[in-house]
Amino acid sequence: MTRHPRLRELDLLRFLAATAVVLYHFTGFGGAGPWPEHAREMFPGLGVVTRYGYLGVDLFFVISGFVILMSAWGRSPGEFGVSRLVRLMPAYWASVLLGAVVYAVFRQGHGVPGLVVPNLTMLQGGLGVENVDAVYWTLWVEMHFYVLAAVLAGVGITYRSCLIFMAAWTFGGVFADEAGSDLLQIMLVPTWSPYFIAGMALFLIHRFGPTLLLWGYVAVSYLLALHWGAWRAGTAFKGADDRVVEVAVTAIFLVMILVATGRLGWVRWRGLTVLGALTYPLYLVHSQLALPLLDAVYPGLNRWAALAVVIAASLALAYAVHRWVERPGAAWMRAQLLASLEPIRGRKPVPAEEVPAPRAPEPEPELVSR
Repeated sequence: MTRHPRLRELDLLRFLAATAVVLYHFTGFGGAGPWPEHAREMFPGLGVVTRYGYLGVDLFFVISGFVILMSAWGRSPGEFGVSRLVRLMPAYWASVLLGAVVYAVFRQGHGVPGLVVPNLTMLQGGLGVENVDAVYWTLWVEMHFYVLAAVLAGVGITYRSCLIFMAAWTFGGVFADEAGSDLLQIMLVPTWSPYFIAGMALFLIHRFGPTLLLWGYVAVSYLLALHWGAWRAGTAFKGADDRVVEVAVTAIFLVMILVATGRLGWVRWRGLTVLGALTYPLYLVHSQLALPLLDAVYPGLNRWAALAVVIAASLALAYAVHRWVERPGAAWMRAQLLASLEPIRGRKPVPAEEVPAPRAPEPEPELVSR
């Protein structure tokens, strides 16, 4: 499997995307949240800007397309599946259990027993079961992409197969929307697929060099992303200014083009690797932590001090989850799952403790990195 140098600029972008989502929930959200009033009403000046922090998810998905293709290249479907499970599940399970504790102790959130068990599977989105934490919806969208990427890995990932896959996914998504087919819309997620496809095309540009055809994929994906961004501004995020959304989506594509063409290669500060590692657990735990914490510190502290406390605490908890849950959990799961693949290869099963320790992980800084 080809190794790639770590793209620390993606660590930075991923952390900035997570920060945008955190600020959206804490200061820009227009609905019920951790504050006694709507977050946007608590911070009216800041909320004018941070109400668009939800677009951090759009950036996450472009990065995901780029990095997941990088990760899957040269891997079998089983190896790709193992890489996803060991990265997704330890921190995710910790987040679900945190939600259960917050609900049991403080009677806040959605950690009721009937939700916790299906949420632990990460399949609740397909089962019609409510998420313990609302942020999990993005993981279900990502899961659609991972399944499609696993199919691509089964066929064999090459430059040619990627071009065919991206074309089929683009047209399939448009056809699904035109036909109003619920099944195809669920399978192909046309409202989000342009971001993943653009990320894949940008990785191919990064790896093989720019061509007119690859730029064509990026351009078509960009135009579709603008279309669906405007649609979301009028539905799920009512009141968002279409022009601001267009500028933000354009900026997302431009900065990822800079990454793909190597123009951000000067970003090499090693500390960005730490920020990248914090992104996934920060995304998972910040909302649950804020519910009891803000009740404890506000209004004893003014709103700005309380905001600083909850952000600092979210970062500290994210680091704890990364250090004491993700790292040991991923190491254990990787050994167990790789041992499970041995019979598929026609080999005698190898005890998990005898599976060689993995090399330093590849950079996979998307929503659910590596």
